[in-house]
This record gives sequence, structure tokens and C-alpha cells, in this order.
Amino acid sequence: MALTVARFLFLSTGLLLSLCCTGQDTKSLQLVLPTQANWNEVAEGSTLQFDLKATGGKDESLYFSLAQGRLDGMQFDSTGRFWWRPGFDLADRIQTNKTVPLLFEVRNKLGESATQTVELKVQHVNRPPVINELRPFYVRYRTQNVYKLDKEQVHDDDGDPIVFIPIADQMPEGTKLTAQGEWSWTLSLNQFNKLKEHPQYIEFWVEDQPAKSRTKGRLKIEPTLMDLPPDVQIVPGETRYKLRENASVNLKFYLSDPNGDDDITTFGFLGDNLDIPKSALVRNTANQYEFIWKPGYEFVKDPYDSLQTTLTFYVLDKAQNRDERKITFTVINAVNEEARDRYFYSQYRQVMTTAWNLTEQMAEKEEELKKSYRKAKTGKRNRSVANASLGAVTGVTPAVTGASTSLNAQKNGRLVSAVGGTAVLTMGTLEATEVIGKSMKDLLDRYNYVLGKKSEIQNKGDVFSREFALKSSRRTNDFVKRLDDFRASMSLSGLVALELDAGWQSKKEATDKAIKRVFKDFVALEGEGQ
Repeated sequence: MALTVARFLFLSTGLLLSLCCTGQDTKSLQLVLPTQANWNEVAEGSTLQFDLKATGGKDESLYFSLAQGRLDGMQFDSTGRFWWRPGFDLADRIQTNKTVPLLFEVRNKLGESATQTVELKVQHVNRPPVINELRPFYVRYRTQNVYKLDKEQVHDDDGDPIVFIPIADQMPEGTKLTAQGEWSWTLSLNQFNKLKEHPQYIEFWVEDQPAKSRTKGRLKIEPTLMDLPPDVQIVPGETRYKLRENASVNLKFYLSDPNGDDDITTFGFLGDNLDIPKSALVRNTANQYEFIWKPGYEFVKDPYDSLQTTLTFYVLDKAQNRDERKITFTVINAVNEEARDRYFYSQYRQVMTTAWNLTEQMAEKEEELKKSYRKAKTGKRNRSVANASLGAVTGVTPAVTGASTSLNAQKNGRLVSAVGGTAVLTMGTLEATEVIGKSMKDLLDRYNYVLGKKSEIQNKGDVFSREFALKSSRRTNDFVKRLDDFRASMSLSGLVALELDAGWQSKKEATDKAIKRVFKDFVALEGEGQ
């Protein structure tokens, strides 16, 4: 019994020891990060190094690895040593800090593992501008020499804006350097001759913004030894123009030659349209020309809406070196408003002239009918006297057949007398028709018709001349219709009865002043407003 109890105690004690040992070995595997300050921060272009450790686990053989987030250049070995030199393209001047997350992992032979996320902080480092080898600045005499520093020659690797700053004591007289990197220099004769003897170097600064880091550059200036072609500058500098017919275009051309202006021999143009005259190119001086051209209304042939033509302006020097500029003109078909207005005005004046002539002719006819009417009224009051031979009658004897007959004869004014053998017959009731061969009623009807027609033409002429006195009113569609109506109103149905002469011509000239005296609102073309 005692042996059994002792064995039970021994087994219980062993179980407890076993459980105790098992509790100690079950501590989990963990990654241990460095404890020094800013161990995970690095500047662009600098090196970041640190070592990772691990604790816990049932086995001491450990294997470290980078599970996620690896970037180019990162090195991390199985012992937990990390090394990295970040490039300059991670952060920039706007986002000055860049966070790079990494996932590290550790394992042992028993398969235990642990992971830990680490954020690396990359700080932006500004780099000064870079100046590559600059090509020489070849200059010409009596020419504004321009040299542009492009991005292939000068740039900033960080993408920062850069400005160019001249060094005052390095700048020759007359030289200019803009903030955008454009050199300009017009050399004097002395400067050009000195430059022929010795090339010159100019130093300058290139500064990035906003960090203000600077790099000094050096530009070599040499005179050109080449027989360079002449140059053509156009003002304005457009190569395509669109204009309407009858509109003017004016271009100015400035010629220059690096070998001297006297080296220029020829300047002209060639075109694909023969309607453009050579006289459009005007020579002002030896190196300054103007192109003045105004395409007429017939330049674009109907039914086309527009016509495109290209002119090539060229300049030649004594060595037959050539420079040229091509300019394209698009001419849009346009209505000749001036000719159209003149045509409408001619219709307007023509119908007013017709109305004026008709009123003049009817005025003459009116005077003619007035005279005839007055003459007819005078003939009615006078008596017709007829000589008649009554034989041998020696006394005055009234021929009365009866009292009633005598009374009627007296009323009618019919008396027959014989004096000295001659009988005088008096017809008191003889009308004008018996005197001039025409009816007095017919004269009055024609006279009234002339007065009425003349008044009608006068009224319609006044209205027509007033409504269509301006160009703008004659451009409307209503003008042609009203013109036809006015002409129709001047057709006289009684031309035959009026005995108007078709070939009648006024003794007066139908001048603008004469027409305006009859039709007060008539306006001549030269004096009208728009």
C-alpha cells in the first residue's frame, strides 16, 4: 500500500514538472524591431541599415524574409539584416515625405512564424539643376543672334522649375539673357572682329525653384564661318489666312543675311493662281518688302463658296542659298454689295426718271388742253358769219313766215338780212365744234384725265422715293415688287386718246436736282446715308 502511494506521488510530481516545462516552451515566436530613434527614416540618396531580431519559439534556428513591399535596390538576408538606398524619384517638392510599407516574416525549423509590418519614411532631397555640355553659340554680324537653352542641355532632375540668372560682369555689352534661358545679342563691328580673334566664354547661373539651388554654366561664343542662307521674317507671323473677297491683306517681310545685307540678290514669290499679280509685292528698301493684295469679287468663280491658294515667298543670295516661307490664303466668295447697291439705285433712279418725264410730258399736255379749252370757250361766244349771195335783194327784209316762226327764230338768233345784194347769215347757236372741228366735252374729259393721272403719279412717286431713298431699304425683297407696281401704275390706258407722242423728249435734262424738285424725297446715290 505504501509502495502504491509512493508511485502515485512520483507520477504526479513528474506530470506537474512536465506541465511546467511545457508552459515555458509555448511562448510564441515574435519579431523584435530596432529601438534606436528614427531607425526607419532615410533621405533620398542615403543608405538605410538595420537588423531585425526574434524572440520566443521552440527552436533557435531562425530564417528571416521580406514577404511584401520589396522595391528595387532593397536587400534583406535570412539573418535579418536590411540594407536600402532609395532613389530620388520617390518623394518630390510637393510631397516631401513618402511612406513605404514592408511586411517582414521570421520562421524556425518547427514551422513557427511571425510577421511584422514596418513603415519606412523617405524624405525628399532637392538636387541642383544639371547643365550638360553646351553647344557653342555661333553669332552673325548685323543680325539679332538668338540662342535657346533647351531641356536637353539644362534641366532639373527633380522636375523643379528653373530660371536663368546672368552674371553681370560676365555679360558683353548688348547681351541679354532671359529667365527662360534665351540669349540675344546684336554685335557691333568691333565686337564681331574681336570675336574672330578669340572666342569668348560667358558664365551664368541656373537656379531651381523654390529651393534656390544653383549650378553655374559656361557658354562658348564664336563667330560663324559658314556661308549661311538669308533669312525671311514675316509680320504677322501666321502661315494661314482667311479673308473675304474685296478685303485687303498686308504682310511685311524683313530680309537679313549673316554674310551682309548686300549678299541678298532676289526676293519674290511663286503661286498656284495666276490671278495674283506680281505687283502685289512692293519693295520699300533693300531688305524690307510689303505684300498688299485685295482679291476682287471675281476671284472666286461661281458656284464655289471659297478658293484656296498657296504662295511661296523666297529669297536668294549670291551663292544661291535660299530661304522660303509658304503662306496659304483661303478666299471666301462674297457679294459685291457696292455693285448690288448701284444696281438697285439705277433701278430706283430709272423709275423716278420715268415718272419725272411722264409728269413733264403730261404738264405740257395739260397746257395744250388748257389753250384748246380757252379757245373753245371764246368761239362759243362769237358768232359764225357766212357770206351768201341772195340774188338781187335791195332791201333789208326779215324772212318771217309766221308769228311763232318769227318768235322761234329770234330765240334761236336766226336772222337773214340783205344789204347791197349781199346776205349775211348769222348762226348764233354755232358751237366750238363748228369752229375748230373738236368737241368741247371731249376736251374737258381729256383735261380732267390728265390732271388725275398726273396727281396719281405725283403721289405714288413721292411715296416710292421716300420709302426707298436709302440703300438699306432697297436691299429688301419688297423693293422689286414695289418697283414693278410703280411701273405698272404709270401705264396710261388713254395714250391714244391723249395723243401723247411716244418719241417725246423733254427739253429739260433729268438731273438729280430736277427730279428732286418734283419728288422732294428723292435722294441721289452720292448723298445718301446707309
